[in-house]
Amino acid sequence: MQHNHGFVWIDHREARIFGVSVDDVDEVIIHDAHAPTHIHRRADHVHLGKAAPDKEFLDEVAAKLAGFRGIVIVGPGNARTELAGYLTDAHPAIAKKVWGIEPMDHPSDPQLIAVARKYFRAASRMHGG
Repeated sequence: MQHNHGFVWIDHREARIFGVSVDDVDEVIIHDAHAPTHIHRRADHVHLGKAAPDKEFLDEVAAKLAGFRGIVIVGPGNARTELAGYLTDAHPAIAKKVWGIEPMDHPSDPQLIAVARKYFRAASRMHGG
């Protein structure tokens, strides 16, 4: 079943992409094969140890988001804003479908699905979709 709405939770290790409709959900999980297991930081070195976003990982996420009419990006830290910025630069047609970017820690799948459905019910009224 093709879903109109995509809800993606992303951090620097994985993206969990949900195709959401009123009574059905599909999930795809994409792992960043190049993600470091842990980045150590030293207080006296600004940005030391900060890994650049993996373009291959972000392209794979973008490919899974391409078919949706409306997309919401959520997640902890700055991975969600990195994805949104990457979509704007490398996949502008997909970036135009992003309805929201929200901080969200590490919820369970049922919690994510509930938030997605609530968001899309409200947003669909505004976006007509």
